[in-house]
Amino acid sequence: MEYDQTTTGTRSRAPRGAVRARMVEGAVRLLATKGVEGTSFAEVLEATDSPRGSVYHHFPGGKPELLHAALDLASERALGAMEATRGQPAAKVIGRFLALWRSLLDYSHVTAGCAVIAVTVAADNNELLDHAGTIFRTWTELLAELCAAGGVDPDSARKLAVTVIAATEGAVAICRAERSTDPFDAVEAVLLSLVSSYVSTG
Repeated sequence: MEYDQTTTGTRSRAPRGAVRARMVEGAVRLLATKGVEGTSFAEVLEATDSPRGSVYHHFPGGKPELLHAALDLASERALGAMEATRGQPAAKVIGRFLALWRSLLDYSHVTAGCAVIAVTVAADNNELLDHAGTIFRTWTELLAELCAAGGVDPDSARKLAVTVIAATEGAVAICRAERSTDPFDAVEAVLLSLVSSYVSTG
């Protein structure tokens, strides 16, 4: 979801004044495909054709600053995509959330996952872990809010949001390990059935 498909392979078109933004974008892509260890400055520079001298000019705080910026970008994209479903039925909201992840898996040929999860499982300091935790809470709050507006009672909406996010993140990880979208298909079917039951009983 937070892996921007539109910029892959088009880094040479970015304006020179957007070096920092290009590096952050590159970091999100690398986190999604190679994890924290594979998101070194050297890898980011190579992936984005950025000048080596730009590293500490744009990120004086080093790699942690780059990772924080990447987390922010990943979160903003996810929130923006979900906000577009405001006012729609809960089934449409959850369907959109699932579609974003399926698109990620399909476009990357099941090689990309969640940049936020990548930081969560490999964070080497509490600030990064706290940042990832804040993002997941924010995603949960928005998804719960959208589901409540779409016909699910507020208490159930929050439980549903937590379940959908956790199940989807887990499904994406298993898909990458198995190199197959079959696990996602199974999880998607269960989640769509679950949201229907919440709406009918909410």
